[in-house]
Amino acid sequence: MTPTIDLELILYITALGLISIGLAGVVLSQHLFRMVLALVIAEAGANLMLVLAGYRWDAVAPILTSLGEHPQMVDPVPQAMVLTAIVIGVGIQALAVSILIRIRQRFGTLDRHEVAAHMDAEIAQIAGTSRDMSQESPLGERPLPPLPGTPAASREGRS
Repeated sequence: MTPTIDLELILYITALGLISIGLAGVVLSQHLFRMVLALVIAEAGANLMLVLAGYRWDAVAPILTSLGEHPQMVDPVPQAMVLTAIVIGVGIQALAVSILIRIRQRFGTLDRHEVAAHMDAEIAQIAGTSRDMSQESPLGERPLPPLPGTPAASREGRS
């Protein structure tokens, strides 16, 4: 005797699988475009989860008719929310891809670490400071450097 898995369980597992695949792609990927694609996959899973939350398996579509009886209807609010989420998601994806195009034109790469290094270098250059290259935090506590323009007596009282 084979166990029967109903369609509702398969759809919920699919939605959770899409969300987890998308989140794993965002966390594990180093390429910015792949991260955007992973967000699209996670969004599809979230939209599927919203549709499933409002769906009734024994109900009919929420269309008004002149029938005398009032059958159970599917909740139309999650469906409207998903349609809105799809429209907003497409806009955000277009914005993200346009930003990625500008990043690729400016830095020549879409690797997250290389782009961050280029941005840090540009910020340090604009600020006129040296770029901190240390990857380790200092051991112990260091005294704070004196603030410019503070008298020597107030510096000693501060430590």
